[in-house]
Amino acid sequence: MSVNEQARRAREAATALGTATRATKDAALLAMADALLARTPEILSGNAADVAAAREGGLTAAMIDRLSLTEGRVAAMAEALRQMAALPDPVGEVVRGSTLPNGLELRQIRVPFGVVGIVYEGRPNVTVDAAGICLKSGNAALLRGSSSAIHSNTALTAVLRDAVEAAGLPADAVQLLDATTRDSVKELMRARGLVDVLIPRGGASLIKAVVEESTVPVIETGVGNCHVYVDAAADLDKALAVVINSKTQRLSTCNTAESLLVHAAVADDFLPRMLEAFASAGVTVHGDPRVAAYSDAVVPAAEEDFAAEYLSADISAAVVDSLQEAVRHIRRYGTQHTEAIVTESVTASREFVSHVDAAAVMVNASTRFTDGGEFGFGAEIGISTQKLHARGPMGLPELTSTKYVVTGDAHIRT
Repeated sequence: MSVNEQARRAREAATALGTATRATKDAALLAMADALLARTPEILSGNAADVAAAREGGLTAAMIDRLSLTEGRVAAMAEALRQMAALPDPVGEVVRGSTLPNGLELRQIRVPFGVVGIVYEGRPNVTVDAAGICLKSGNAALLRGSSSAIHSNTALTAVLRDAVEAAGLPADAVQLLDATTRDSVKELMRARGLVDVLIPRGGASLIKAVVEESTVPVIETGVGNCHVYVDAAADLDKALAVVINSKTQRLSTCNTAESLLVHAAVADDFLPRMLEAFASAGVTVHGDPRVAAYSDAVVPAAEEDFAAEYLSADISAAVVDSLQEAVRHIRRYGTQHTEAIVTESVTASREFVSHVDAAAVMVNASTRFTDGGEFGFGAEIGISTQKLHARGPMGLPELTSTKYVVTGDAHIRT
């Protein structure tokens, strides 16, 4: 089946989804969650084939981690669907309303986009997250995963489609596009009029290609070169905990810290402890000369290190002489994803928050909290680093548009 044909079927499904009651959609989400648990062996079997192929193909440890599923990870995906079912339905929500001086009643209400295309790399959990959040927000999902996860995504989609249909909604609300050829991505990017919005999730090259080549409107999700800045007024015990968690809690995510900046005033007290902690955690530090002076284990940093999204046990590090210098460094190398400051100074935190341009700014908290689930949104569709329509973790409201409903009583304009 061609992408255009799948998109046409998705539009038909979207018509039913757009008018479905919350009870119907929530029942489908709960059925999807139950089906994931009941058919976990089938899902893990498909995933095992993908992981074996990935190892044979020489994929990095970070990519294999993103690809791998376990019983626990499948259970977590099912729980995310249950949490989503408990969230308010955004469709029909009144964003604003008023009665105009002429007596007309004006309401702006949330409505689904219609058909949402998602292009993503090697993360099978996105298949479930995207299908669930699209369904709850009244959208049909066209999923284009990577060839590295083809068996996982095929198994997951089959489970989800069966559950959706059993709940009384069209199975075509969730469709998986062919991942064996790049042609499906090209067709999806050209399906303007059939696909309402396209969301790329993956590395910089994938996002760049979709943004530059798509004729379908795109919501851009960005890569994460996230920084933690340890201020002169930082509590160093807190700083150590925040940096270690930001870097090591999970290496392969876009909200993992990739860069560390330390104020010169606390460098002597902080960096020896920090470098020892990194060594114990197996993290390689790529540091400027001022950082390298504290340990022979520090790898001299090149220019590209400060701009890198490592997605591995590596981090760049530099000593700065002021908060302002830290902000300048972040503006030069950051990706407007998540930036963090550790400080006990209210003045410093306010200056950092006001001057750093990012989708999320953390004060005395790990960068790993930039996540739809952690923010209470339920499973997210992605983290937007652009400034139009949506920014930061995109939950249910961000998967809707709006329309105006105007009610009168034989009103005419003169």
